[in-house]
Amino acid sequence: MAEEDLYTNDGTVDIKKNPANRKKTGKWKACRFILGNECCERLAYYGMSTNLVNFLQTQLNQGNVTASNNVTNWQGTCYATPLIGAFLADAYLGRYWIIAIFSIIYALGMGLLTLSASVTGLKSKCDKDDCHPTSATTAVTFLALYLIALGTGGIKPCVSSFGADQFDDTDEAEKKKKSSFFNWFYLSINVGALIASSVLVWIQMNVGWGWGFGIPAVAMIVAVLFFFSGSKLYRLQKPGGSPLTRICQVIVASCRKTNVKVPADKSLLYETADEECSIQGSRKLESTDELKFFDKAAVETPSDHVKDSPNRWKLCTVTQVEELKSIIRLLPIWATGIIFSCVYSQMSTMFVLQGNTMDPHIGPKFEIPSASLSLFDTVSVIFWAPVYDRIIVPYVRKFTGHERGFTQLQRMGIGLVISIFSMITAGILEVVRLDFVRKNNYYDNKYIPMTIFWQVPQYFLIGCAEVFTFIGQIEFFYDQAPDAMRSLCSALSLTTVSLGNYLSTALVTIVTKATTKNGKLGWIPDNLNRGHLDYFYWLLSVLSLLNFIVYLWIAKWYTYKKATGHVK
Repeated sequence: MAEEDLYTNDGTVDIKKNPANRKKTGKWKACRFILGNECCERLAYYGMSTNLVNFLQTQLNQGNVTASNNVTNWQGTCYATPLIGAFLADAYLGRYWIIAIFSIIYALGMGLLTLSASVTGLKSKCDKDDCHPTSATTAVTFLALYLIALGTGGIKPCVSSFGADQFDDTDEAEKKKKSSFFNWFYLSINVGALIASSVLVWIQMNVGWGWGFGIPAVAMIVAVLFFFSGSKLYRLQKPGGSPLTRICQVIVASCRKTNVKVPADKSLLYETADEECSIQGSRKLESTDELKFFDKAAVETPSDHVKDSPNRWKLCTVTQVEELKSIIRLLPIWATGIIFSCVYSQMSTMFVLQGNTMDPHIGPKFEIPSASLSLFDTVSVIFWAPVYDRIIVPYVRKFTGHERGFTQLQRMGIGLVISIFSMITAGILEVVRLDFVRKNNYYDNKYIPMTIFWQVPQYFLIGCAEVFTFIGQIEFFYDQAPDAMRSLCSALSLTTVSLGNYLSTALVTIVTKATTKNGKLGWIPDNLNRGHLDYFYWLLSVLSLLNFIVYLWIAKWYTYKKATGHVK
């Protein structure tokens, strides 16, 4: 075998920082450890988060509004911290070490949460009617939750990209296997979620919270062991420097040249002469006509050079300028994902609270916890993902001629429409439920004789919308992100989930304050039989419709990036 065939050509190294041997590292032999890690980590996350609103209600004695807001605030933080992990991975430590460090933090958080729910002196003291948490119980619980939020922030933006790093893009045979990895990766997520939303939620509600949190904690420890077990087989990409520094350089250089005129001939703008881009891991980008102010950063002036080398805070390449433009163009599309994520967050809050009022019985003895109905979202994803790939795409391709059937923007738009129908479905069910309560005077019943399985359609629609919008969003942000900023843009796409949860918190808070004036119970009282949760669903439906209209306008004017040349 020739010397160049012994090692990868994409710049990856092994754990000892030697060039990665093509035969001994990477590919599926490394990916099985990454997939095992992801499956166990997702089982731990969903096993703890799916039923969290009920834990806060029963064990910490919180009301509907407080518990709902605490869950969405925490979930929002879980999807904001990936910005920290992505930046550290891209700029300094690399994906392997970020996953390793933050996985340990995650496991510590899970262990602490288990202790808060099982150790005498830490767990709440409960009688027949209520639980009485101490200040120490509450403090330890929330410390554990936010350690988990920090831990997941290092894993989320890095693990899928780390799996993709195991396949050499310069080798056609390995490159084809990369897309297959993403399919298995997404499946591993849903296998973990399916077990969590069924088995673990039942254990929490029927056996105890100590066991219910202890099993996810063990799963997270197994995830850490899985990850480290494959260390000798991994291929590691070297960190390429801070993308935020390059962005700041363009902004500073542009502002310094406010009075400089941009030439009509784009070839006069500054760019490196050789075919390779000067930025590690990136191709060159062609200059675009939008946001011309930032082109000033690539206009050469006599004071831009110091000893024949350009001062990067005065003169930037066209590619560097276009990196910033690409990020700015992504932001409007990114913003429209916030409302969708707000709708998605209702699965772990309002859907659960709504289900708590309905009959959970399957047969005379078995009861299904309301939080377990999220398994129908998981089943929906598992059903729709292959249907979309194997049936919808080939069929639509015949009419559109597009390789992927729909464009990424069209796919995301379809998901936004489906999410509107999920809220309408939830609202209609609540109207029917409240009408049933009024007609039969069931206001103070713990359960009303109306099966909880009437909630299945709204969960199933959310899962379908997820396949279109969330997967489309991941693909869109990967394709349209600058090559050297893909981890950061992956984290940016996750922040829509963060802000969606924070938006849900804000809406619930505003609605509660506005509707409880003058002694009224409001839309979302602790006894939902006396409230109007349907009005909240109608509000989300209207916001989703307005968001879709704005999205159509933004998508119409979006300009795709144009990459040329080779990766350095």
